[in-house]
Amino acid sequence: MTLVTRLGSGGPWERTYGYSRVVRAGALALTAGCTSTVDGQVTHVGDAVAQTAQAFRIALDALAEVGAGPADVVRTRMYVVDRSYADEVGRAHNAVFGAVRPVATLVVVAGLLHPDHLVEVEVEAYLGGD
Repeated sequence: MTLVTRLGSGGPWERTYGYSRVVRAGALALTAGCTSTVDGQVTHVGDAVAQTAQAFRIALDALAEVGAGPADVVRTRMYVVDRSYADEVGRAHNAVFGAVRPVATLVVVAGLLHPDHLVEVEVEAYLGGD
């Protein structure tokens, strides 16, 4: 039987919408969508690079709570509200994951939950070893 661990961060939408920040199911660890929301407030308003870096920090902190690190990351997804942010967000991704080189998807979306969100990320890690 596979052990499943579900952890929340106490973020403003987790309890209301019924989700966890991170779930580990066996060797797989997944984050919910992460933005630059800290203590209920959007940080780095207007700065896609800083929002991306903050969102990845939040995701990696969540993964660390279930035993995963950046080297374990196998997939990332990035959602941006304007295609003009793609290169900036991609470079911010490279700063975090360039040595790891997970598979990645970057999608332009019509909008995110808060109007100040420019980017949202999801991260998946595999802890199965070689």
